[in-house]
Amino acid sequence: MKEKDNKGFWDRWAKRYDFMMSGDGRTYAQIVNRMKKVLDRDMSVLELACGTGLLSVRLAGSVKLLEATDFSEEMIRQAKTKAHSSRLHFSVQDATSLPYTSETFDAVVISNALHIMPEPEKALTEIRRVLKPGGLLIAPTFTAAGSLFGRMRIRIMELSGFKVFHKWTPQGYLDFLKENGFEITCVKTFNGGLKLTYAEAKEKP
Repeated sequence: MKEKDNKGFWDRWAKRYDFMMSGDGRTYAQIVNRMKKVLDRDMSVLELACGTGLLSVRLAGSVKLLEATDFSEEMIRQAKTKAHSSRLHFSVQDATSLPYTSETFDAVVISNALHIMPEPEKALTEIRRVLKPGGLLIAPTFTAAGSLFGRMRIRIMELSGFKVFHKWTPQGYLDFLKENGFEITCVKTFNGGLKLTYAEAKEKP
């Protein structure tokens, strides 16, 4: 039986997640380098769906504060075992119902997660709420439907009980962000094990 939100899957795979993603290490390094170009030490940043902190520990030294969150308790438990900056704080949170005051963060990072959320539009609504005016959304997302290998990999994952709720092409993903109140400011496509569309965006005026 497929889970409604994949939470049980992530809890089970938390200890093996870093190994599972090791094949995409080069892509992750490229994403981090791109993010560091637009983040700075004056920024308070919220990261949603941080998993085991693969990006978090690399970004924390570049910002004033990084609040890294995930809805899986096991993922956050694994993240906390990693050595990291005092500017980095991990916590368990639901991206579709955040506890933070409106207009709190200069930037929100949500990496490789919107496509596996049942209702990603709710997360985008919360992101718009907690971003300061003019704040930045950084949302690299697997758009595997844009490649044959990606579609095959999605199918294999689904056979294991994992649900990919949104099988976007790169353009389909960008259209989704636009339909939910964001204006795209930067796009880059990475062709690794899975096609990944890196997007930076700001709330539409």
